[in-house]
Amino acid sequence: LRDFLLVYNRMTELCFRHCVCTLNYRLLTGREESCLDSCAARLVRANHRLMGSYVGLVPALLQRRAAEHGTAGPPGPVAPSSDAPGAGT
Repeated sequence: LRDFLLVYNRMTELCFRHCVCTLNYRLLTGREESCLDSCAARLVRANHRLMGSYVGLVPALLQRRAAEHGTAGPPGPVAPSSDAPGAGT
């Protein structure tokens, strides 16, 4: 949630600085609204592409890290031990 809010706040700041020219009016002009809409849409699309690439690279990165540390990969589900409390009941 924190990362999402940081991205949202940064996007809002960038688009506001780029699109809002004057603060003479209470409401945005049509031109400012249009600019803000397209600016936000561009940044959202860029963020989606970036997250898609990140999701595609994470498994390879995790495997590489696991190989560097001498393990076979991320741990899978752990089977209950026969000497664990409640086992075999």
